[in-house]
Amino acid sequence: MKNILILFAFIAFPLSQDLDELYFGTDNDLDIMTWNIEWFPKNGQVTIDYVGQIIEALDIDILAIQEVDDISSFNQVVNGLDDYDGYLESSWFAGLAYIYNTQTVEINNIYEIYTSSPYWSPFPRSPMVMDMNFMNENYIIINNHFKCCGDDNMNLNDDDDEETRRYLASNLLKEYVDNYFPDSNVIILGDLNDELNDNPNDNVFQMILDDSENYFFTDMDIAQGNSNGWSYPSWPSHLDHILITNELFDNNLYVEVIRIDDFMDGGFSQYDQNISDHRPVALKLSVEQIPLGDLNNDGVLNVMDIVSIINIILFNQYLDSADMNLDGTVNILDIIELVSIILN
Repeated sequence: MKNILILFAFIAFPLSQDLDELYFGTDNDLDIMTWNIEWFPKNGQVTIDYVGQIIEALDIDILAIQEVDDISSFNQVVNGLDDYDGYLESSWFAGLAYIYNTQTVEINNIYEIYTSSPYWSPFPRSPMVMDMNFMNENYIIINNHFKCCGDDNMNLNDDDDEETRRYLASNLLKEYVDNYFPDSNVIILGDLNDELNDNPNDNVFQMILDDSENYFFTDMDIAQGNSNGWSYPSWPSHLDHILITNELFDNNLYVEVIRIDDFMDGGFSQYDQNISDHRPVALKLSVEQIPLGDLNNDGVLNVMDIVSIINIILFNQYLDSADMNLDGTVNILDIIELVSIILN
């Protein structure tokens, strides 16, 4: 069973407008994030300083990055971080990169796939694979940046059609995982530049969605939810996704679009001007038993778990672990039960 919690940060209790107040990572979970940082550094040294501050605050194990435009600026960020390293080398540089915590992540290999010319149309930027270990468990991470744009209509008879190119890319990724990692813990993520909930005839992810026994988009509820929680506010849409294979279905999952702009005095305008037009999407994957009531999987029972259950109720959602009294619904009685657990 897939246990998923979506935190809609935009309705949480008011937070200090300070980037140092950002948080996500915890010691007992694999925390992984995809972030298109829009032709980094968008505003020179200002962007470099912001990005370093944000990464330090979020304390995430692995960041899959898209649109790095300057290698020296990327290295400046990485060199300024405690306990982090980065990977940017590419046979065909296209802005994909990783930043990872050297204290928690053991890298086995990083390489690109689909690099030859027959695949340049579906993959203008070759997918970047990370083979790594976390807490003695092996994971395969695949970072992507699909072709942008289009008219929302897929024409399979046109090889240059943007939707067709993304459709072929999705299918090739699925084929690669099916052939080479059929029994592995695989996470596919990145700026996939399309919606999850398009109609089937035009949905570039349809073959993956149809194979629900083996694949699951962890951010599907976000894609189907309020536009305030989407990753690309400039043209309200949700384009950045995290896909997992069935080997991870039984893990507790917690996924969030991190609204960094909420922690900046100038809001999204300031964020867009100085950092990116995309918000990051982050996944917390439990690797240990989660205490009853720890809805945000941070290892602590506190008021933030109450905020999480309130969000679930307000958005008329259901999560097994939020049904504290096991009556099949999540309501005020579950809040009372959770408060009782916290106080005791």
